[in-house]
Amino acid sequence: MMNMANPSDDPVSLSHELVKDWFAALERIAGGEQLERFLEAAGVAPAMLARPGARIAGEQVIAFYQIAAIATGDEMMGLWSRPVRSGSLKLICRSVIGAPSMATALNRLAQVWNLLLDDYQLIFSEAGGQGVMTLAPRAADAPLNRFGQALMLKLAHGVASWLAGHEVPLAGLRLAFPRPSFAADYAVMFPLQPTFGGGPSAIAFTAQTLARPIMRKEGEVQAFLERAPRDWLFTTSMAHVLALRVRHFLYSGPSGFQAGLAETAEHLAMSHRSLARRLAAEGVSFQQIKDRLRRDAALRRLTRDHEKIDALALELGFAAAPVFHRCFRNWTGMTPAQYRRMAQASRGARAEEEAASRGARLAEGEPSRRAHAAGGPATIPPR
Repeated sequence: MMNMANPSDDPVSLSHELVKDWFAALERIAGGEQLERFLEAAGVAPAMLARPGARIAGEQVIAFYQIAAIATGDEMMGLWSRPVRSGSLKLICRSVIGAPSMATALNRLAQVWNLLLDDYQLIFSEAGGQGVMTLAPRAADAPLNRFGQALMLKLAHGVASWLAGHEVPLAGLRLAFPRPSFAADYAVMFPLQPTFGGGPSAIAFTAQTLARPIMRKEGEVQAFLERAPRDWLFTTSMAHVLALRVRHFLYSGPSGFQAGLAETAEHLAMSHRSLARRLAAEGVSFQQIKDRLRRDAALRRLTRDHEKIDALALELGFAAAPVFHRCFRNWTGMTPAQYRRMAQASRGARAEEEAASRGARLAEGEPSRRAHAAGGPATIPPR
């Protein structure tokens, strides 16, 4: 049975559909072959993405972000019409670190971003005690990149959370596009349910957040940049979505994946009928939550570990290995063994490439990637 110390350990994954706009943007600026190299370097076999229902593990998403940003020299990786040059996020962090309040910091963040973006502008306003950051198009025909819109708002939330010293709650979140088929995935990125359409994308901060003092010092900027986006891309909040609280209990509770609806409901201090009814209102069932968690845990374990697949099936709560094989094929379009071979081959290729890169840098007299990164893209940690 698995145990999870905190929600950030959850083996989350994202639908390929959610990140497809991101990949398309990268392909436009770097080419198809380079995109495949980025994917393979992050441990993602490009062939996996052609499968129906393809998903990418959270750790692979983070690695891909870091690889693509440093390789392209564009910290937004082609998501906007003008490249966001290396060092931009460092400039933003340094502009907000000395603000007297969170409201001032968010206003400064918007002002700096507006020097960098052509097709959209960030507008920070205060009304009714809340602070609203709106991503407004500068022209009616501004391109609508769904991943880019979500990422920009998530970055604003991430910077605010870093300044506060903890993940801050949100009072609202609107995404400008119609509700997509992968809408459930936004629950692992933001600490509340988004609404879709009805205006430009926007994120609202509570009055309590606006009044918070800035907790960070200048000397902490580099550590934040080196870990990006690990500290802010995925939410650690469980309170905003009941389905996430159920998922957390299944992953960390005493019975693990063996827990049923009744035990979970008891843990959450409600009847099993009430739990089922409230989950249905969120558009999900208890079994769907369990199956999605099993899927994400399997993706992580098959990428990382070499344990026998039959043993993994039992650990994930399946009655028998053939049942796990059948479910995994439905999730990914391939068997667990096929997925493991493709994922671990990509990891091996990445390790070889990094070893060769280290050797080349040493031969050139460069002691480490940290020294190189100090003057380059600030969002990429040393490897």
